[in-house]
Amino acid sequence: MKSSIEDVDVGVVEYNYKDENKKTIRKNLEVDFIINRGSNRYYILSALNVDTREKQVQETESLRRTGDSFKKVVIVRNNIVPRFDDGGILYTGVEDFLLDETKLDL
Repeated sequence: MKSSIEDVDVGVVEYNYKDENKKTIRKNLEVDFIINRGSNRYYILSALNVDTREKQVQETESLRRTGDSFKKVVIVRNNIVPRFDDGGILYTGVEDFLLDETKLDL
């Protein structure tokens, strides 16, 4: 089967914020994979788990700061029921992601 993936990159999301002294700070956040398929883009992060709200926020900060509405996916080690969070980020298990070629089209 021919893959329609045209380009896969590792990405960095940069953003600026002001600290308590009003000094501008630049922060770089990593995105594990960015897939460009035609006019579609997919941001993919891998995480061991996101079993707490704090861990979920920490792991997805780069996805939330991309500044666009392309599909965002977090792949975790355990087999979980795929779900979307309030920001539209899909969470799925690695086995399900690898065995279901339509996972990016959800």
